[in-house]
Amino acid sequence: MRGLTQQALIVAVAAAAWLSTGCGSTPATTTTTTATAVTSTTTETFSGTISAGQGQTYPFVSGIGSVTLTLTTVSPDSTVTLGLSLGTWTGTTCTVGTGLFNDTATQGAVITGQATTITSLCARVYDGSGQITAPTTYLITLVHP
Repeated sequence: MRGLTQQALIVAVAAAAWLSTGCGSTPATTTTTTATAVTSTTTETFSGTISAGQGQTYPFVSGIGSVTLTLTTVSPDSTVTLGLSLGTWTGTTCTVGTGLFNDTATQGAVITGQATTITSLCARVYDGSGQITAPTTYLITLVHP
């Protein structure tokens, strides 16, 4: 009797194993892809000189994440205000988004935006408030993914 119980157990285990494999079908697989923000950043600096009514645009490509533009230095008079903006580069123009500009930026001013896709952006420095009376030199620092 004991032999029949062990034999019945072996048959039951074998049957369960055979049934769990299915009828020759391959188990379904699922692939999940998750988008993540880039954790490394690039720091770029641009400098130039502008006069009254002028401006300069600097196109760049950004990854997904935070983009920061800083008016690092203004000279010879560090109290002169300049226009500073972040925008989308169309290939010919810099289209500025809402809240991503400061027409009266002083030395040390920062503008921060968020790139939600890998895209062409632009930084712009310009005579925003008409305070430039003599050629003014600037340095901007751009940090982006």
